Amino acid sequence: MDFRAALLEQTRSFGELIRDADPSTPVPTCPEWTLKQLFRHVGRGNRWCTQIIAERRTEPLDPREVREGKPPEDLDAAIDWLNDGAQALIDTVERIGPHTKVWTFVGPHIPGWWIRRRVHEQIVHRADAAMALGREFTLPADLAADGVSEWIDLATARYTPIARGQTLHLHATDEGLGPTGEWTIVHDEDGLSWSHAHGKGDAAVRGRAVDLLLAITRRRTAAQAGLEILGDAAVWDGWLAGTPF
Repeated sequence: MDFRAALLEQTRSFGELIRDADPSTPVPTCPEWTLKQLFRHVGRGNRWCTQIIAERRTEPLDPREVREGKPPEDLDAAIDWLNDGAQALIDTVERIGPHTKVWTFVGPHIPGWWIRRRVHEQIVHRADAAMALGREFTLPADLAADGVSEWIDLATARYTPIARGQTLHLHATDEGLGPTGEWTIVHDEDGLSWSHAHGKGDAAVRGRAVDLLLAITRRRTAAQAGLEILGDAAVWDGWLAGTPF
């Protein structure tokens, strides 16, 4: 998957959604935020991790110290600021190269790690904006499935959202995904891990990949997303409660 192209595309799509909207529109899935604040968060976030990479940081950067972290007041200039920030991230990753490791949420990684992270950050916040505006949100199944994988990576590295002895299985019903459309999360004597293996869990959640992504990131409930839950629903509820990031 070409994450560089996806980052530029998702950033452009997010910006165009905001362009035609009232910036004071509240965003219910990001409580107390407006579209203007959501826009600033996304644009500054790209510049934040770009600066982490450019400065080869091994510690996080205070968001208040991000250079050019505030968009211009002029709408067209603000959209340019958003898109330029995504391109700057790609350019900086290319310039620094894969031989340096920098700070991330889950320990040191090569700079390219941030491109995939920002793709899925943009996707979820585009969903936030679309839902705030009552617009349809669509996403290719393979990109949505990768978003589920990326989110599970983050969650299992930072939290312990299922109890020892529990297993949670997610299954995307889209055609053509193959193994990348299944996720089995296990908490056993070796700790918490996940794989694309097919298996039976204490709870199984089935539905389209995009709906699994919106549910696992708590943008929609399973019922709102039209997901089917089999087995012990408390395991799924526990996963959601235990992944507040």
